[in-house]
Amino acid sequence: MTEEKKEEKKEAKSGVSRRGFIQGAVAGVVVGAAATYGATQMMQPPTAPPTAPPTGVEEVVAGKRTVSMTVNGEPVTMEVQSNWTLLYVLRDKMKLTGTKVTCDYGECGACTVIINGKSAMACMALAIRQEGADIQTIESLSQGGTLHPIQQAFIDKHAYSCGYCIPGIIMAGKALLDKNPRPSDDEIKEGISGNICRCTGYVGPVRAIKAAAGMM
Repeated sequence: MTEEKKEEKKEAKSGVSRRGFIQGAVAGVVVGAAATYGATQMMQPPTAPPTAPPTGVEEVVAGKRTVSMTVNGEPVTMEVQSNWTLLYVLRDKMKLTGTKVTCDYGECGACTVIINGKSAMACMALAIRQEGADIQTIESLSQGGTLHPIQQAFIDKHAYSCGYCIPGIIMAGKALLDKNPRPSDDEIKEGISGNICRCTGYVGPVRAIKAAAGMM
């Protein structure tokens, strides 16, 4: 009698076959895994329902809206798209191209204007948010062909080179002088710290703004 036959005979006497044992073991593993997964799922916290947006946060709805504002002393009412920036409206819709577009994401300050008495980057301001705002651009400074003192000071002190960033620096300087007519050098540097100029090295603009303070 072969060894295999002897083994089968022993299994028959004991009532347990090798095949049955293996099948039973596998079934036990499967059932145990399923039970563990089910218990784990039961211990998981229920999924939280979506929360509402924070109170006071206004959602801008895509589409158009009529906005009324004052630009350089003139009342303006126009229909604007919800994604239009103030820079786009000033340059492309109102043709006030003294406000320059350079980086277009709030890094260089070339598009600086004055909104409600404070310097602001027009590329970072949505036009749809300007309802009732008072906006000044570089075009508002000269009157009847006469330059504003801060414009004249930039010429007198040779505070420019290529001139592309200068409108933004002038507007930042004017916003500073409107609030602080006698700023120190450090206050002037702080006031134009958001404006990048790669040509003048900032010495000229600081000197010009200080000279304009004396003229104003």
